[in-house]
Amino acid sequence: MDKLILTLDKGTTCTAWNYSGHRLAAGSTDGTVAIYDSTDPVSSTFNCTSRFKVQESSILKVVWIPPEYGDAVACIATDGTLSLWEEVAQDTEALHWKLCKCFERNTSQVLDIQFGDSRTSLKLVAAYSDGQVKIFELLDPLELEKWQVQAEFQNIIDLVSKFGNASCSSASISWNPQRGELQQSSFILGFSSNSPLLNSSKVWEFDQDHQRWLPVAELASPEDKSDQVFAVAWAPNIGRPYELIAVATNKGIAIWHLGSNPDSNGRLSTEKVAVLSGHDGEVQQMEWDMSGMTLASTGSDGMVKLWQSNLNGVWHEQAILAPVFPEQ
Repeated sequence: MDKLILTLDKGTTCTAWNYSGHRLAAGSTDGTVAIYDSTDPVSSTFNCTSRFKVQESSILKVVWIPPEYGDAVACIATDGTLSLWEEVAQDTEALHWKLCKCFERNTSQVLDIQFGDSRTSLKLVAAYSDGQVKIFELLDPLELEKWQVQAEFQNIIDLVSKFGNASCSSASISWNPQRGELQQSSFILGFSSNSPLLNSSKVWEFDQDHQRWLPVAELASPEDKSDQVFAVAWAPNIGRPYELIAVATNKGIAIWHLGSNPDSNGRLSTEKVAVLSGHDGEVQQMEWDMSGMTLASTGSDGMVKLWQSNLNGVWHEQAILAPVFPEQ
C-alpha cells in the first residue's frame, strides 16, 4: 500500500534529495527554498524544518553540495542568478541558512549546474544561456564563499569553429561519478539551443599535465549532431570496461558505451548500443541507480520509466510509474 511521506508546498517547482536521502530541498515559485528532514526514521516521514528566501523570482533548480563539504545547496533562479546557501549555527543561535556566495553573471542566464570532486578540490560546472561553460573551483574546503573561475569555454569539439550569437533554452550536465586516484575529472554536457555545434553532448576531461579541459568524445551520430539535448546521465561504474551514458533528445534516449583508452588524438571511442522510446514528449530528467544497472527517466508526460538491459545487452522498459491523483 502506498504511504504518504511528505506534502510539498503549493508552487513547488523543483526538488533535490541530499546524498543520504534523509533531507529534501524544494524550490518554489515565490523564490523560497524549503528543507524537509526525516524526523522519525521508523515511519520515514518528513517535516519542513527550514524555509529561506533566495530570490524574488521562481527557483529553477536546487543542488546539494557533496556531503564532505557540509550541508549546503546551490540554487538557480529563473532570472538566471546562481547562489550558494549553507546551514550554519552561530554562537547560541539555532541552525539557520545563510548566503555564502552569489556568483557573478553578465547578461546570460545560468541553465544548469553540477558539483564534481577531483583529486585536488571541489569543482562546480555551470552552463549558460549563451552557450558558455564555466568551471568554478573551491579554494578552501572550509570556506564555501571562496570560489574562483578555473576555466571558461564553449561546448564545441572544433575549437576554431565560428558561429553567431547562441541562444540556449536549457542545458544538462552530468559528472563522471567515479573518484579513482588515477582518474581525471570528466563530465558530459549537452545544450538545447539554436546552434547545432553546441547541442550535441560532449565529454570533457581535465588534462592535468597542461591544466586545461579538453573535449575527448562526442555522443552523437553524424545525422544526430544538430539534435537538441534535453538530459544526460553518467552511470556509476562497478567494473565495466567501458563507461555507460544516457543522452535524451527528441528521438528518444540513446544509451552509449564510452571507451576508456584514448587514441593518438586523445579521443575516446563511442558506440550507441540502444535507443529507448516510450515517453510522450520531452525527457526532462534521468538518473541511474547506485549500481549503474537501472536508468530512471522522467518525461513531460508526467510518467517515470525504469529501463534495464538483459544478459544479452538488450535494453527494455522494466516498469512505469504513473502519478495517482486523489479523487476530488
